Amino acid sequence: MIIAVLSGPIIAVQVTRHLDNKREKYERKLQVFKALMTTRNYTISWDHVAALNRIDLEFNKKNSKEKAVVESWKEYLDLLNDKNMPPEQWGDKRVDLLVKLLHKMAHVLDYDFDKTHIKNSSYSPIAHGNAEDQQNALRMGLIEVLDGKRTIPMTITNFPISDKN
Repeated sequence: MIIAVLSGPIIAVQVTRHLDNKREKYERKLQVFKALMTTRNYTISWDHVAALNRIDLEFNKKNSKEKAVVESWKEYLDLLNDKNMPPEQWGDKRVDLLVKLLHKMAHVLDYDFDKTHIKNSSYSPIAHGNAEDQQNALRMGLIEVLDGKRTIPMTITNFPISDKN
């Protein structure tokens, strides 16, 4: 009886710590998934890339469901680093592999998303794409000016008139 009275609080603390640790691991996986889902149309964003790089840290290869996520990530990463595939094929395959990865993550995290939902249910305003294209054009133009490959055209329209003549 004395052992039960003394060990009860210790066991309760250990169980609480175990549950807290399990919840924290789930929350970290969920953060990665949410970041990837919210940026799936902006795959070059910093948040998207950071979330991809956290997959190996947050998903456990010893768990069969999570191992499928890690394997899907490796397949996607191999494609991202493939410079030999034609751009048209590469783009389509990239979308398919990202959807596959997100679907496996959804399964691990108990979200009931099918692949079609993941692929087609993201909102991306045209204005965002236009703004991104403009920023890239400005950046590339400035780089060309700074590298001496392009000049900035200038026109003088008015000369100051001197009263001394």
